[in-house]
Amino acid sequence: MAWEKGTSSARENTPLLPNQLKSEPLSSSSKSFGNILIAIVGAGVLGLPYTFMKTGWLAGIIILGIVAGLTYYCMMLLVWTKRKLEKEGFVKIGSFGDVGFIVSGPIGKGMVDSMIVLSQAGFCVSYFIFVANTLSSLFFRNEENEHYLYGSKILGLEASKLFIWAVLPFQLGLNAIRTLTHLAPFSIFADVVEILAMVVLMIEDVVTYVRNMPYLEAFTNFSIIPYGVGVAVYAFEGIGMVLPLETVTDQKHRFGGILGLALIFITAVYGAFGLLGYLAFGSETKDIITLNFGKNLLTDLVQVALSINLFFSLPLMMNPVHEIVESRLNGGQYSFPLRALSVSLTSLVAFFVPNFSDFLSLVGSSVCSVLGFVLPAIFHLLACRRDCSLVQICVDILIIFFGVVFGVAGTISSVKQIFFADVV
Repeated sequence: MAWEKGTSSARENTPLLPNQLKSEPLSSSSKSFGNILIAIVGAGVLGLPYTFMKTGWLAGIIILGIVAGLTYYCMMLLVWTKRKLEKEGFVKIGSFGDVGFIVSGPIGKGMVDSMIVLSQAGFCVSYFIFVANTLSSLFFRNEENEHYLYGSKILGLEASKLFIWAVLPFQLGLNAIRTLTHLAPFSIFADVVEILAMVVLMIEDVVTYVRNMPYLEAFTNFSIIPYGVGVAVYAFEGIGMVLPLETVTDQKHRFGGILGLALIFITAVYGAFGLLGYLAFGSETKDIITLNFGKNLLTDLVQVALSINLFFSLPLMMNPVHEIVESRLNGGQYSFPLRALSVSLTSLVAFFVPNFSDFLSLVGSSVCSVLGFVLPAIFHLLACRRDCSLVQICVDILIIFFGVVFGVAGTISSVKQIFFADVV
């Protein structure tokens, strides 16, 4: 018995590595490590200092560690499920959606596809927000360096909202490109820029902390914990890339170790970035940490670089959405109207979202928790229950239960932060 993927079926393979699944030399351990970093590290890191302010610095570190551990385990659940299915005769399993289809039929694949569409579109909403807010900060900050977002208007419209519409036509053009091969160099550039920008920002954080030394809280309020979990889940989301990367790894028996090392490294970087940002600005930490820095040439260059990074990453992140939508509604054929509609709806959501980090928590809680925890545990339980011990079965059930509970709690907490911040 074999599972053969149709050429027109939608895939959630990351757009960051458009040719790796097609070209046969396999990835070395070092390349696999780098590809995992590319697949996971994204704009979510910029909201971590604000999240640490909300939860407290010690609570934030603990949350990151727990989410990282659960993320690793659930990613490996997906790998183990794939290998179990391959032993049973299924071949060419290369994506999360493939596993969902084999285990649960069209319903399983539909669940994976819908969660991927929502998560990827959610990432792009945050990209729109960041680029628009950063451009507004650069062009509409007063001499006292006060925050512009809640006052500056152009023709009666907030400056940040205007920039969302200003960016939209360019994104429609970039998303119209049929093949991502032409955008691949921008992916590499984007990741290099992001790493350099994070280093610069952390150095600035240390300098600012030494100068200001604000009051910090280790824990704030237990009710805000689900909010912090949502942001952390968003920051670690990348499970759609696990099977494509495992497929092209030359030493598959080492993939689990490589994945573990990569997640330990990412957790350390996330923890340092979130902690230093909160250390520098305390209760004044803003939802996008770059907005805290004074207006000077270095910080302006960092903000411009990050904006360019996310501007060119946005069409790459929208590609899985386009593939799934075109597969479902247009027989897998290219459709510019469908792509334009998807991008326009994404920008419309960004237009009405008031806070970057609050939105990260909402997406992480409502979508990424299902995609990253609940579905892998369900698929593993269905596919491997006959070979699992009672302990493994109980662990799967607990992951499903807590994934749902924290997903609901985090969604409620995020909605309160977005719409009812005064009562939280």
